[in-house]
Amino acid sequence: MTAPEVLLEGVLFGESPRWHDGRLWFSDWGANQVIVLDVDGRHEVVTTVRSFPMCIDFLPDGRLLVVDSAQRRLLRRDPDGSLVPHADLSQVSEKPWNDIVVDDRGNAYVNTIGFDFPGGEFAPGMVVLVTPDGNVEWGADDLAFPNGMAISPDGTTLVVAESYANRLTAFDIGSDGRLGNRRVWAQTPDDHPDGICMDAEGAVWYADVGNQHCVRVREGGEVLAAVNLDRGAFACALSRGDDPRLFVVGQTWGGPESRQPSGRVFAFPAPAPGAGKP
Repeated sequence: MTAPEVLLEGVLFGESPRWHDGRLWFSDWGANQVIVLDVDGRHEVVTTVRSFPMCIDFLPDGRLLVVDSAQRRLLRRDPDGSLVPHADLSQVSEKPWNDIVVDDRGNAYVNTIGFDFPGGEFAPGMVVLVTPDGNVEWGADDLAFPNGMAISPDGTTLVVAESYANRLTAFDIGSDGRLGNRRVWAQTPDDHPDGICMDAEGAVWYADVGNQHCVRVREGGEVLAAVNLDRGAFACALSRGDDPRLFVVGQTWGGPESRQPSGRVFAFPAPAPGAGKP
């Protein structure tokens, strides 16, 4: 296996990587920062949000959306750099909000795990649809710790990682953005999939913290490839264009309060570039 390139060290808790405008964006939950990283390792802090978790994605016009889980809301970073409210999530659930993915129409899918983590008693989570004007609508429920999400290149399928169910679950996306036709996209029997991304060949990469790897699977569950880390793999993203790379944020899990900067951003050669969303 090719040894990974380490692009950045000293991250407190890296999560939610996104390839956008030729650079890698990700959240350092431990430092409450959104960071943009060049492929040569240069980086800068884009904004700070006092929240945990704080996943990110982008509207079609390039504006950044940030899940402010502490305040149960979705924030939008406007062109002047200011953070403004985009949607109120508290009307749906006061439990922690987690991942987000935005489609080409500006519809955002945001999930809540459904219980306090860590330490809370398990309860099923859900996905909501946030329309471009900020309205929050029910999407899907009864999900076992919904985590990473991705939208297929043709925009018709949402894939959700159910970490506590050891599977990737798919939904059709209707013309109105609503979800239907729930089904198992792939079983991951020995893994608890966390952050995910999709490539141009229709395969999904998922990160697994406990097994310290990222796995590439086809719909139906066939394993196509895997890359190993020396610490937990929390989420992944793919570059676009020629010479694609898989970027993985990983760290030693010490809980939300850990202040040990064990986080790194790794890069591996990838068999296919990223496609779809994020």
